[in-house]
Amino acid sequence: MNKLYRYGLGLLLLVSVKVQAQNQVIDAIIKEANENSKLEVLAHELLDGIGPRLVGTPQMQQAHDWTVKQYEAWGIQAKNEKWGEWRGWDRGTTHIDMVEPWVRTLAGTQLSWSPASPAGGLTAEVIVLPDLADSVAFQKWLPSVKGKYVMISAPQLTGRPDDNWEKWATDPSFEALKKERDALEKAWLERTQKTGKNRTSLPIALENAGAVGVITSYWSKALGANKIFSASTRQVPTVDLSIEDYGMLFRLVESGKKPKIHVNAQSKETGLQPTFNTIAEIKGTEKPEEYVMLSAHLDSWQGGTGATDNGSGTILMMEVMRILKKVYPNPKRTILVGHWGSEEQGLNGSRAFVEDHPEMLEKIQVLFNQDNGTGRIANISGQGFVDSYEYLGRWLSKVPREITRDIETSFPGNPGSGGTDHVSFVAAGVPAFNLSSLAWDYGTITWHTNLDTYDKLVFEDIKNNAILTAILVYMACEEENMVSKKMRIPVDFRTGEPTEWPSKRSPTRKGGILFQRIAR
Repeated sequence: MNKLYRYGLGLLLLVSVKVQAQNQVIDAIIKEANENSKLEVLAHELLDGIGPRLVGTPQMQQAHDWTVKQYEAWGIQAKNEKWGEWRGWDRGTTHIDMVEPWVRTLAGTQLSWSPASPAGGLTAEVIVLPDLADSVAFQKWLPSVKGKYVMISAPQLTGRPDDNWEKWATDPSFEALKKERDALEKAWLERTQKTGKNRTSLPIALENAGAVGVITSYWSKALGANKIFSASTRQVPTVDLSIEDYGMLFRLVESGKKPKIHVNAQSKETGLQPTFNTIAEIKGTEKPEEYVMLSAHLDSWQGGTGATDNGSGTILMMEVMRILKKVYPNPKRTILVGHWGSEEQGLNGSRAFVEDHPEMLEKIQVLFNQDNGTGRIANISGQGFVDSYEYLGRWLSKVPREITRDIETSFPGNPGSGGTDHVSFVAAGVPAFNLSSLAWDYGTITWHTNLDTYDKLVFEDIKNNAILTAILVYMACEEENMVSKKMRIPVDFRTGEPTEWPSKRSPTRKGGILFQRIAR
């Protein structure tokens, strides 16, 4: 009995020492994150200093090199790992002016991979895609676009978002607006369909017929926000105008005033460019061939500076690595972070990593990914891993309650099938979890828009996310054994029937070449 008592006491003391050691590291994580945060400096250097990070651009390469240099300054090993090639493009200035019937500088920009204007720009009349009877009528009309800029987007009835109408309008006037808007959108869709062309082929048909440029407007339904994606023209520039200026030009054309604009959109094709992932690691001591991974894509679209998509995730993971290197420099397992390239074109960087490192996949304990916004982490799904509730629940219990109290969890959940980089790993059977954040109107204000800039970041929320993520990584490193990777066959919620686990997909290793600019 005495021996049993002594054994039990010794075990209790051992557990107590271990818990005390864990608490000390967790306290140090919280203290470092709160008192020595580098988030604002990192955001300034990445977003203001480098800017948008479209795959294939010089800024994307600068971002990779800057990330490696920053990690090395913290004593963390880092490298750029090539995975493919992409169409190279270097954006220049965009200046758009209405010169008739009066003079005004218009708010707009060229789309990604847009061809350039002639040197010095070009002035021409603006016309609107007409409502033609069918594709035959469209072909007969096409010669009339020669020497003109053509507007191909639907006009908007209002530049006020719906919440503004809900606040101030009468119910009947708001209902009337919505009905009229729905009718206009339907009519414009029918107008474009009758050309026999789609969103990609219509601009090409216009430029082939001699149009000097294409004008679009993709309003994001928030004040001042437009979504900026890619051009499909190969010879002439495609520019996106703000809802206000697009609407004004549209009305001038429709009233017969024949407006003219001067577009000077400069850019340069640079040929196929190498594409990379930036990989950094803090080497493990006891189990260096097992990994706890962090994940965030480094690339962005180029309407803004990619602050919430995904500058916020990038600086979060860099800050977590910095904190852990300082307070937990000798982790039990290797801590690995991937800053992926070309997520926006189909998760290409992370898919390439999964495809290029099959030997590592079984040795990844867990992966934590962050994307889609700047807010506090609000949702974590078990991604279909049956036992994820057990270990994630234990690890989350170590995070301060004021950070976790509003987090919703769903276990086991269903595996992600698209959208962001953890999906590349889930498809390979790796327990990979997306740390989904509060929206802060992400979908309308910042997602792929011209307003996705430094000032939209909420640093206090990102600081809380750094504490949460660092503690989760620490606990995953300290876990005695590898966690369960047992998977549940997902269920289609629409039918209630079982489906299949998502399959691995290969990345696009050579991208953008189908849209290479054709020499005039």
